[in-house]
Amino acid sequence: MKSNKRYCLIAGLAFLMVGFNSCKKEFLDPKPYGRYAPELLQNKKGIEGVLLGTYGLLDGQGTPGSSGWMVGVTNWVYGDVASDDAYKGTDAGDQPQMTEIELWNTQAANTYFYYKWISIYDGVARANDVINLANQVAVLTADEKKDYIAQARFLRALFHFEAKRMWNKVPYIDETVTKYDNKTDIWPKIEADCKFAYDNLSATQPLVGKVNKWAAGAQLAKVLMYEKKFTEAKALYDVIISQGVTSNGKTYDLQKEYWKNFDVAFENSEEAVFSMQAAASGTVAAAAEASYELAYPYGGVWGCCGFYQPSQNLVNAFKVDANGLPLLDGSFNNSNIKNDEGITSNDPFTNDATIPVDPRLDWTVGRRGIPYYDYGPHPGRSWIRDQVYAGPFSPKKHVNKNSDIGGLTNINNFRQTAKNYNIIRFADVLLMAAEAEIEVGSLTKAREYINRVRARAANPGSLVPGSPANYQIKPYTVPFADQAMARQAVRFERRLELAMEGHRFFDLVRWGIAPEVLNAYVTKEKERRTYKNAASTFAAKNNYFPIPNRQIQVAQVAGNLLEQNPGY
Repeated sequence: MKSNKRYCLIAGLAFLMVGFNSCKKEFLDPKPYGRYAPELLQNKKGIEGVLLGTYGLLDGQGTPGSSGWMVGVTNWVYGDVASDDAYKGTDAGDQPQMTEIELWNTQAANTYFYYKWISIYDGVARANDVINLANQVAVLTADEKKDYIAQARFLRALFHFEAKRMWNKVPYIDETVTKYDNKTDIWPKIEADCKFAYDNLSATQPLVGKVNKWAAGAQLAKVLMYEKKFTEAKALYDVIISQGVTSNGKTYDLQKEYWKNFDVAFENSEEAVFSMQAAASGTVAAAAEASYELAYPYGGVWGCCGFYQPSQNLVNAFKVDANGLPLLDGSFNNSNIKNDEGITSNDPFTNDATIPVDPRLDWTVGRRGIPYYDYGPHPGRSWIRDQVYAGPFSPKKHVNKNSDIGGLTNINNFRQTAKNYNIIRFADVLLMAAEAEIEVGSLTKAREYINRVRARAANPGSLVPGSPANYQIKPYTVPFADQAMARQAVRFERRLELAMEGHRFFDLVRWGIAPEVLNAYVTKEKERRTYKNAASTFAAKNNYFPIPNRQIQVAQVAGNLLEQNPGY
């Protein structure tokens, strides 16, 4: 190394004298270590590898310095802990930056936002690499080139969509961008990428998990809903619902039993419109799902960590009236469904089976005395880290079954599993379509879509076997009185159907009701959870998170401009 430096110093002096630098190729412009040379990627295997790497960043894993729960599309921190669906859980001292997010005391220095930002824009960069390669690889046919670019543009849209609903004021980076700012609304760019993917992708793909035409259409329709382009969204949903198929050719439909959406044995089903794919072997975490790593019961086989506990408000929301319908008037939260808070697992406890509840409650929430998959009845306090701090409930949807431990988990860490995460499932599509119908179409059609989702939840196979609960769920048989009631019904249905799947906070914001709902929520929660007294009043600024200050600084150094969101 020392002789090389000396050689280049001499060569540099020679350059000053004769205008020629013999060291330029060897030293001043070396090929970077740890990266493939461009020529190695400019073939079908190369572009396919870069594309799969772009899909791989949907879970955020591989972002240097980050932890899985900070990044990735599961969004349990940003979509649920920041909402009325979940508490941070565990105890007061653990992950204080997550507590900031829960209590709306967020700061621009919070590293959760920093790593989430990096993960998203790393995904954007990888998508742009695919597009550039597609334009360079000479052996691709026209159809192959179109397919690679369409997949990349879908993924680029999805990453930008994540950024947009997190921070609102974000830059759009395509393969041509060299300078950027966040002054321009990027919805039109996201929409254009989704439209290109929808128009150019085929209905099926050779590999399960790759995006197809219909998944791109579903994401496009979702973007249109966020833009409040309800007429365009409705027209697209009409086509998706009647013609859509999964990438492996299954006609879109709801699975017959609700719980199958959260069972690794039934993933990539007719309901899985687009999923983040995960895999794990018995001894090695391959592409294992690790973003939920903290979010398992504190005891049992998992050992750690007790985060992401369902809120009492969410549990109460599953109450139904004498007709088996949700309590849309808000009275669901006047009293609590009975729980075992304040007693040990050795103390006797009996659930109140007189209160009728929606059966989706017990596939969403782990609560004392109710079967928890194949582990037996939830034992209560022995699976809760600090019951006084964060209540008596455990998350359930993302947790692996006992019978899956081994081949479908990392045997060295039962909190890393092969469970896919459904970014979009068909129930989500139906309920979004119902919203579009309410805004510009037919209240009757909206009721049909909502009832289709409710009918699946009422299927006897959707009930938790052996549960002592009183399950009651019925369709809306009477037409909605007006548009306002229909909105209440579909919004409540989204909460029940998609609870603890990372959607709730973003739904509240796009509906324009986050301050109203979340301030009412925390007012009641202060009676239940002492630490909630430290929560800020949810204001308009809290609809979006602060842009990471380090990213603002990095942008400035590079001659770019990122303006902070108002109020931070």
